[in-house]
This record gives sequence, structure tokens and C-alpha cells, in this order.
Amino acid sequence: MLSALERLMEQAAEWSVTISETRETETSLLGFGECNGARVVLKVSKHEGDEWHSGNVLEAFRGDATVRVYQSDAGAVLLERLDPATELAPLVRGGRDEDATLILAQVISAMRNHEPPAHCPTVFDWARGFDRYIRLAGERGVPLALAKEAAQLYLSLAASQKRTMLLHGDLHHYNVLFDTNRGWVAIDPKGVVGELEYELGAIIRNPIEVPDLFLSRSIIERRLHSLTTALKLDYQRSLGWSFAQAVLSAIWDIEDGLEMHSEHSSLRLAQVIREMRQEI
Repeated sequence: MLSALERLMEQAAEWSVTISETRETETSLLGFGECNGARVVLKVSKHEGDEWHSGNVLEAFRGDATVRVYQSDAGAVLLERLDPATELAPLVRGGRDEDATLILAQVISAMRNHEPPAHCPTVFDWARGFDRYIRLAGERGVPLALAKEAAQLYLSLAASQKRTMLLHGDLHHYNVLFDTNRGWVAIDPKGVVGELEYELGAIIRNPIEVPDLFLSRSIIERRLHSLTTALKLDYQRSLGWSFAQAVLSAIWDIEDGLEMHSEHSSLRLAQVIREMRQEI
């Protein structure tokens, strides 16, 4: 089996890309260079997973508030290079969370109403994470009662969706970058089919580096009110999805081998939202 670097260079040769710099992330290898006079990024996924078919997902969004695709294949995608590619997270750290929230609403609005590519998972497929965890019948960091409660709500919301569409699936402050020519642009979609209220869940539990902010009940309420008002979405369904996804996120972290404890930010968020829902 070829290494990520070997696959990167092989794909670069096939697509006539001249690589001048490489960078590595936990899940992928990035090659920065040029192709036919354009500045590009060649991304190769290290393993089959959520981003393996990200090229197909990005092509389905047709560049509407998403990074543009020049070429794609399973596990590899050639993208336009954004400049300066600044993340949205620094706005939050700088005290401009409301501005960041409105930018996310604008990005979501531009990305809505696209048809999914073939074989795109649905929110029902993602619910299997609950099944896997509960089936083991042991608590590995997420209380079993909490997992069952979240699973029940998640499936209830999934079964009562009205209009479904292609969603980014992991839209948050680190996956929205600024480009001088295009403005704020989304990157690294997982791709999932669901109602638009589902898309808000990742925003509510980010940026992960400032948990004291997103664990604040007033911030959760303000963010959701801003997002649902701007996008004309159902506040209660968005709140429910945010709770269920917080628990599912913790379960996925366990599956990824991360240590889980009661102070994990996703679990703490789930408890805050759980109390909010009980008071409604």
C-alpha cells in the first residue's frame, strides 16, 4: 500500500501539479503548489473515512460558499488555494462571537438546497454511533442513560424531518476560512443528508479551545436565536439536535481513542442543553 506522500506525488503527476510545500494534519497530507498557472492545494486523505469522498461533496455544492474543486478522486482532491485562509475562530477569541455567528449563517444560507452526491450518508446512518455504544452495554465515559436519551431524541428528530438536503456535516469556526476575493468559504465537508437545523450542532460546540464561552447558557441561546432567525429555522428542533449531537460527538471521540471524562466539553454542553430543554 502506498504511503500518503507517495499517493500525493502520484496524484500530483497525474494532475500536472507542481508541489512547492507540504503540510500534514491528523487525517490528511496537503500539497501546496501550482497547476496550469493557478495556485492550488492537493489534499490526500490518509485513511478511508469521513473525508474520503470530500471532493464529490464539494462538487455537489458547486462552489456556493465552499472552496472550489478542480479535480477529485477517491481519497484525493485538487482545490483552489484560499488567501490568506484565515479561520473564523480568531473572531470569537477576539470577542466578536456574534459577528462570527452571523457569518456562519450567511455561509449556511449560500450552501443550502443542494442535491447530495451518490451514496452520501444520511443522519440516520450517523445514528449508528449510538447503537454501537449502547450495544456494548458499558459506560466508557458517556453515561448510558444519557446516551439512550440522546439516541431517542436524535431518532425522533430524524424521523420527523420535513425537508432534507446536502449538509456540510462538520460546519464550525475552523472549517470556514476567509479569502480576499471570495469572502468566507467553507472547507472539509463530511457530507450528510438531513434538515438544515442539523447543521447548527457543530457550531454550538465550537471553537473547542474556548469551552467556557460555548458552555454558557446565554451564549447558546443567543447563537441559536441568531442562527434560526437569520435562516428561518425551528429553534426547538435546533436545540434538540445540538443536545443529541453533543452526546454523539463524545461517543465518536471515544471511538477515535480519546479519553473520556465527565468534564469533556461535549458532555458538559449536553448537560447544559439538557437542562435548558427541561425548562421549556
